[in-house]
Parts: sequence; C-alpha cells; structure tokens
Amino acid sequence: MDGCILVLDEGTTSTRAIVYAHDGRVLHTAQKELTQRYPQPGWVEHDANEIWGRTLDCARAVIEQVGGADRIAALGITNQRETVVAWDRQTGEPITRAIVWQDRRTAPFCAALREGGHEEAVQALTGLVIDPYFSGSKMRWILDNVPAARDLGDRLAFGTVESWLVWKLTGGLHVSDASNASRTQLLALDAPGWDEGLLDLFGVPRAALPQVVDTHGEIGRCDPALLGAAIPICGLAGDQQAATIGQHCLAVGDTKATFGTGAFVLTNMGAKLPRSSHRLLGTVLCQQGGQRTYALEGSIFVAGSLIKWLRDELGVIRTACESEQLARAVPDNGGVLFVPALAGLGAPHWKPDATGVVAGITQGTSRAHIVRAAMESLAHQCHDLQDAFAADGAAWKTLRIDGGMSANDWIAQDLADILALPVERPADTETTALGAAMLASVGVGLHASLEDAVCMGGERQTFNAAMDDGVRQARLALWTEGLRRHV
Repeated sequence: MDGCILVLDEGTTSTRAIVYAHDGRVLHTAQKELTQRYPQPGWVEHDANEIWGRTLDCARAVIEQVGGADRIAALGITNQRETVVAWDRQTGEPITRAIVWQDRRTAPFCAALREGGHEEAVQALTGLVIDPYFSGSKMRWILDNVPAARDLGDRLAFGTVESWLVWKLTGGLHVSDASNASRTQLLALDAPGWDEGLLDLFGVPRAALPQVVDTHGEIGRCDPALLGAAIPICGLAGDQQAATIGQHCLAVGDTKATFGTGAFVLTNMGAKLPRSSHRLLGTVLCQQGGQRTYALEGSIFVAGSLIKWLRDELGVIRTACESEQLARAVPDNGGVLFVPALAGLGAPHWKPDATGVVAGITQGTSRAHIVRAAMESLAHQCHDLQDAFAADGAAWKTLRIDGGMSANDWIAQDLADILALPVERPADTETTALGAAMLASVGVGLHASLEDAVCMGGERQTFNAAMDDGVRQARLALWTEGLRRHV
C-alpha cells in the first residue's frame, strides 16, 4: 500500500473508477456508459445489476493498471443521488429496476401530500420540499406497485446507489451515508437516524432501510475476492456534496455549481441548520464522528441533458462542442426564449408538471439562435437561484463551477455576465470524484482533515463579468416575462 485512493464515481449516464495519488493527481481512469431506460413518459430507470457489473469492471481495470490492490489505501464512492434500488437481502438481487432521480412517476402521490398540508412540516424536518425528485416517494411507489416488495417482508432492502454498491462490495453491509440519507426525505436534518413520523407519512418500513453512517471514516471493507484485497471503504457522499468538497468549499459561504446532467448549486452553511423561505433545499454536506456540516442547495433538473436533447432528439447540433460554436456565431438570441423544462422545473420554482417552451421564433430565427437561447437558459436559471440564495441570507461572492458543461468557455463567461460576479473554474472540472478522494483520504488517515486535503487540487481560471448592464437586464426581463406567460 502506498497511499493511492480508488474512487467509484457513479453518475447518471456512466460509471467511472479513478485512482488518485495522495496529492490529487489522477493516475488511471476507466469508464463505462449506463443504459438509460424510459418505459413511460416521465419515467427514468436504470438496471441496478448493470450499475454493479460495470462499476466492478471499471474498478478491476484501474486496480490492474495501478499494479494491484495492495497499492490502494482506501476506497471512496460518490453517486447520483435520490435514485432508489430495491433488492432481496437473501439473494442480493434487485427486485425491480432502479428508479432514477429524474423520474416523475410519483407526482400524484406528492401532490396529495402537499394538498394534505404536509409540506411545511416535512420541509422543517428534512430541509426538502415535497417533490418526486426525492427517494421516499419512490420507495412508496415500489411498495405499492411491485408485488415482490410486499412479499419479501424483512428481506426487502432499500438504498440509494452508494448503499447498493457498498452492499455488493462488502457482501451484505447495509449502510447509507448521511449526505445521501438526507436526500430521501425520511431523515430529519438534526437527527442521527430515520424519523418515525416521516416513515409513517411515506409508508416506508424502517426494517428495509440502511444504517446511517458518517461520510468519512472506515465504514466497511471490500470482499477481497472481488478486488484482490480487503480495501477499506472510507468515503461516501452524494455527487453534489462530493463536488462541493472537491471545489474546496469548506468555509461558510463558499459556493459551487456543478453542471452535469442537471445543475446543482450548494453553499456551505457550516454547523447551522439550513432554513429556506424561498424554496431552496437544506442538505447534509458531510458528517464525521456524528458531527454534521450543512449546505443550502438549489437544483436545476436540465443542464447537460439539454445539449444531449438538442443533439439526439432535435438534431440542431451534431456534437456537444458545436453548441459553443453556434452560440458565438450570432450576437444575441434574436428574441428567442428557451425554457428547458424537459423534466419539470426545479428550484426555486418546483413545478414538476412544467414542460419546455421555445418562443419568439420568426422567419429570421436560425438554429444558432435556438441553440444560443438554450444555452442562455442555464445562466437565467442560475440567476433565479442567486436571488433565492441572497433572500435566504446566503449571497454568493464568487461561484466555483465544475462538471462537463463548465469546460465550455462561452457558458462560463455567460454565467459571469448574467450573475455579475467572478466565476472560477478549476483546471480539472471533474471535482465530484476528487471530493470523494478527499473524503476517503481523510477517512483512512492520509490527511488529518478536509482542510489539510485541499492540497489535492489545482489551479483555477477566473471569468469576470463584462456584459453591459442594459443587455443583461434585457436578457433577464425576457426570461422573467417568459416564465410568467408560458410556465
């Protein structure tokens, strides 16, 4: 063992394994795509066995590249959040497909809870608004609609993706870290375990749920038959919390935005319980020794998936890179408004039934105008979040960005212009996996604290606002009026 950290980065569209040196250098990477399944409108599913099999393949590949499992000091996992896996404890096999965070099938159940007057109490406990996005209603749907879930009794196991992977890696350890558990809507932010009142409200049996554990520290050990050694699992975190740590947002007020399939903004709130009166979310950022650090969060459901939709469904671009070329090809949006509500609207609007809008098209509208308007919508949605964060007492001073879309210089500059603040981008924009590596490194003792582990990072590029304020205000006015009229 010489201090390498293995990270399993379980995304929505792919799974990766990365080996980091103790100083944060990436030594080896392996990646495989995950199959996206859309059996009905609004439904999004994954095959949990495919997640496990492809993750295991990637892990074995990088362990071989690095020279064997004895070189790995610890393993960290970061994952797509809110996605629910249900399996049989006896066989270790899934009983149905995993329901992905984007899935909207539980909208009627959530609407009934809101109409029953439960949202205020639920948000006060969990920091979360009632929405199909979160895991609790997905578990309820499985109990109501998958006969095996009812028939299994105490053999039924629920978990988010990190919980599923730890179960498989260890041969039966059923845990969930506090950051992921805080996204189920079944955990009170200031309580160590599951809340009985929330379990009753959602109809989820405690016996099916994992034990809530720290995000860093030794959580369990891998079955040596799988990876070649009993590698300690020392870091677990939801992808957005991991990215916040990977962006070194360790002081109160530090803010990051990750632009992946969706876009997620988190501000570090320290030990203070995050409370929002502007429909933002409170979440656990990390936990060590039972002590929690919290974050305030705003979630945008469609970001990178919009570029994919423009390419694969609308056919107006051939490659993702072409989107930047087209955005630069025209001086403005030509009066086109694009509201990318392809999976409803997230924070601060929370309209699960909203659909996308393209308005303002004339004979002079080109595909470049449509693509530019689509890309502009990202900054517009972030501006809505900026206003909400400020109103909740968490104004942004700078914004640290990461994720695949952040590599686009046009988007980075447009964010700086519309938000009117500096936007910082690290040289390596894949900070989600880096955050998991930092957690695992602290968990195994290679670094004394997360603050000590910030050496596992690199240089940043800063984009400063340069847009004329009149142009900026006109953009925002078009967006605001468009939401009022069409959504």
